[in-house]
Amino acid sequence: MSNTIPNKERMKLPRQHMPEIAADVRARNFEEVNLGFEANAAIIESLRCLACKTPTCTRSCPVGVDVKEFLARIIDKDYLGAAAVIRRDNALPAITGRVCPQEDQCEGDCLVAKRNESVAIGHLERFVADYERKTGQIGIPENAPSTAKKVAIVGSGPAGLSAAGDLVQQGHKVRVFEALHELGGVLVYGIPEFRLPKDIVRQEVDVLRKRGVEFETNVIVGKTVTVDELLGEEGYDAVFVATGAGLPQFLGVPGENLNGVYSANEFLTRVNLMRAYRFPDYDEPVYDCRGKDVVVVGGGNTAMDAVRTARRLGARNAYLVYRRGEEEMPARKEEVKHAKEEGIEFRMLTNPVELIGDERGWLTGVRCVRMELGEPGADGRRKPVPVAGSEFVIDASLVIVAVGTSANPLVQSTTPDLKTTKKNYIEADPETLRTSKKGVFAGGDIVTGGATVILAMGAGRKAAKGIGEYLSSGAWPLTVNG
Repeated sequence: MSNTIPNKERMKLPRQHMPEIAADVRARNFEEVNLGFEANAAIIESLRCLACKTPTCTRSCPVGVDVKEFLARIIDKDYLGAAAVIRRDNALPAITGRVCPQEDQCEGDCLVAKRNESVAIGHLERFVADYERKTGQIGIPENAPSTAKKVAIVGSGPAGLSAAGDLVQQGHKVRVFEALHELGGVLVYGIPEFRLPKDIVRQEVDVLRKRGVEFETNVIVGKTVTVDELLGEEGYDAVFVATGAGLPQFLGVPGENLNGVYSANEFLTRVNLMRAYRFPDYDEPVYDCRGKDVVVVGGGNTAMDAVRTARRLGARNAYLVYRRGEEEMPARKEEVKHAKEEGIEFRMLTNPVELIGDERGWLTGVRCVRMELGEPGADGRRKPVPVAGSEFVIDASLVIVAVGTSANPLVQSTTPDLKTTKKNYIEADPETLRTSKKGVFAGGDIVTGGATVILAMGAGRKAAKGIGEYLSSGAWPLTVNG
């Protein structure tokens, strides 16, 4: 069936619309916004693929999913086969189908986009992963015979989970250590329920359990146990550090110590992981947003998650304040669209210079200055420059700062022979992810700084390959094959 429609006709097929909850309804609850494709829409969307001889989409996927093959399986209505194709390279398809920035990865390199909208690869990945989950027929890849080697993974975020899937498939015994009480890292504490339901994360973790991965929560590596102890008396042959970059950054302006000022990390962790949005059923309060004015500072996906969450918690006005223009925002276009539909007010080219409080130490407003874009900086982006005499105040009872994160220093501070950068990220070989310490690998945000889920997963796969080579050869430093 997949070869019966000429490419000229495929190019005319419109991109299929993802059904979603109406904005006025979803802005008042935490139900998932996108509802997923039905089978007919998935088949039509898959037919838009040109089945390129050299698929650029796969080349642009950090974990190397064979997009061409899994779309062909959808066209043939072999949805479980399509899911199995994805799982060869992607341990978390129901997650990446929801939160991966496909527009900057596979879809961004889709040849269809030269004349039409790109194929909705992310929506199709979600479709087959959800179909597989609903049937209960998970296509679990077969593991190699046991090597009797033990690998410890520090952190159960996307990098750690991705590495765990590949390493257990190589035949190694894998145990993932998580500091918090629930598995998933940023997938459970950072991404809201309306974008990524936590049951989805738990189900993907359960698949890894069925594949043989062991998990242990409430273990803070660096306090409960050190990396040296894991390699020593605990008997692990290798350690992969995938702790992420969870230390929040702030604005460095007067008034940040006022009551009513949050980091996005704390705000989202309270709401997502500790279910504060269901207070008092869950005894984990956040500052009451109901009927209040809330300002979120930042332009990335975390800022978007925070401001849309505040809206759902009952904010009267929810402002997104960003010092550049909308075109420069790193947030996904879909998230920007959804936020606008939900009534978020965007204040672009605006920069906070002071947080204002009352005599009791409670936040009352944000003093801002208008900005204009000047000449490009070292990173190629036009630099925001203050406009003289343009100061004004936004009334606010709550400010959430979402301007980035930095490296949590715990593992580095308790592993003295682990080399770090000036910003305290762990130094790792870009190909093997080997660190300065024998048997220790590191990847994801703890090496690169804050990035995306799929890039962290790509690092996990790369680390698993490097660890596998080390465990089979015993050579250190590693050399890259090929």
